[in-house]
Amino acid sequence: MERQGLKQIQVHTIDLTKIEGNGEFSCPNFRVTISPEDETESVHSVLETKVRNVSLKELTIVSTEYGSNISLIGFISIGRR
Repeated sequence: MERQGLKQIQVHTIDLTKIEGNGEFSCPNFRVTISPEDETESVHSVLETKVRNVSLKELTIVSTEYGSNISLIGFISIGRR
């Protein structure tokens, strides 16, 4: 039986401790710049948050145009710098 219409979602992980600057990064697939300052959700929207105690552990966003998921990690390490 052939599955039609099912699109595989690409998932990428970005470790924020490995990027330079103020938190901006390029989407791994489409090189669109994603900025923590962008609150419009025109490029991405928040899909899921994971919290440990009171600290953000992981934030998963989804590209609003392309549908790929990006998991952002490294929040706890940044707060302890």
